[in-house]
Amino acid sequence: MPINRCPGQDQRFWKPGDIFEARCPHCGASIEFWKDEPRATCKGCGKVVPNPKFDMGCAEWCRYAEACLGASAVAAVNAGTVRDQVVAEMKAVFGDDRRRIAHALEVLRIAEEIAASEGGDPLIVKAAAVLHDIGIHEAERKHGSAAGKYQEIEGPPIARRILEKLGLAEAVIEHVCRIVGSHHSARDIDTPEFRAVWDADRLVNFGEECPAADVEARRRHIEKVFRTAAGKALALDRFGKARG
Repeated sequence: MPINRCPGQDQRFWKPGDIFEARCPHCGASIEFWKDEPRATCKGCGKVVPNPKFDMGCAEWCRYAEACLGASAVAAVNAGTVRDQVVAEMKAVFGDDRRRIAHALEVLRIAEEIAASEGGDPLIVKAAAVLHDIGIHEAERKHGSAAGKYQEIEGPPIARRILEKLGLAEAVIEHVCRIVGSHHSARDIDTPEFRAVWDADRLVNFGEECPAADVEARRRHIEKVFRTAAGKALALDRFGKARG
């Protein structure tokens, strides 16, 4: 039996603004977005850019959503829903530690941008980005230090408890925990999802990891440390230029 397209996704019922233009964060060119597109390719530079107003309406709960819109679109919606739940759990763990909450949210934002260009499972990228530092407080409590090696020990069990509470698949939980357990050392994983989170964390921490004022030193650091083309491009744009 054919499934009729629901009013929420039927373009005959769309309103002004459901198709809109936004600037490409890479080259500044104008990109046309439709509200139900998770991402679009910039005609100016060829980069894949996330839709800043992504809206799938009833696709989050409708049992016909996959048949109506396609599996990839529904997966993007589900990833966004889980992301919000993981963010809430992360905030509960960090409590009043606004600095670490802000750090996690900024890594999430950049990781999403990198993954939009580089690929990977959006659910794993989002969850790992939010939870990558989740072991900091426990590391400080147990070891008296927030050093990366202690975060990698204490973070995965906390991440696992959160993700199991949310009912995620074991394969997803295992992948996220491996990223959390290697986000400083990169010793146990090298997947597209890991690389997106790694580069996002490196970008947010750039000033601490590479305080050098010399442009060439910063560029060498970027080439050596960053693992994705999108991450390198963001880092070079932000830190690989002479400071005025």
